[in-house]
Amino acid sequence: MTDASPEAPRRRRLPLAVLVALLVATTCGLVGWSLGADDGERGTAEVSTVTTAPSTTAAAPTTTAPVQLPTPEGSPLDARAPTPEVVHGTVALPTIGVEQPLGEGVTLTAIDRGPSHWPGTAMPGQVGNVVVAGHRVTHTRPFYDLDRLAVGDPLVFTMNDGTTWTYVLTGTEVVGPDAMHIVDQTPEHTATLFACHPKGSAAQRIVAHFRLA
Repeated sequence: MTDASPEAPRRRRLPLAVLVALLVATTCGLVGWSLGADDGERGTAEVSTVTTAPSTTAAAPTTTAPVQLPTPEGSPLDARAPTPEVVHGTVALPTIGVEQPLGEGVTLTAIDRGPSHWPGTAMPGQVGNVVVAGHRVTHTRPFYDLDRLAVGDPLVFTMNDGTTWTYVLTGTEVVGPDAMHIVDQTPEHTATLFACHPKGSAAQRIVAHFRLA
């Protein structure tokens, strides 16, 4: 009688579906590891970003609308053009004893009546540059002593509605008769007075610059 050899145990084959599931799990694990392989801090943040649900809250806009500055009118083509008489209030330079009605227009017709606001430039108290022209030695000669002003001296506008706006002198300059930059508008509250220079001549302009106090 011959002894029978014991039969070797048969390997159990896993079902195909189980093999596929294991393969997918292994592959996903490797991919997940590779995201954080460079450095743990950055890799963790990246994985968190992928797995976190996106926010449904819209971000508030951060843009700021630019300030709309006044637009000055050009120099009058006819210096003697008829100009309606408009009075906005008064303009005063207390340190040199000036207080006169503030008109509107930069024709000689308007300036002959007294200091006058350049159309289209800022009004007193408004953002921008309030530009006022006046005579030096003729008519009401409001700016006769403009050269005597010192830094810090006040310029006071009192308007028809009762509001008062005080500016202080920051400096003076002498420019040519065609220097139009003096009417340029600024994103701050500023004011500019100008008149002929030197006294008795129209060769140049004396310009006084102010800022809101």
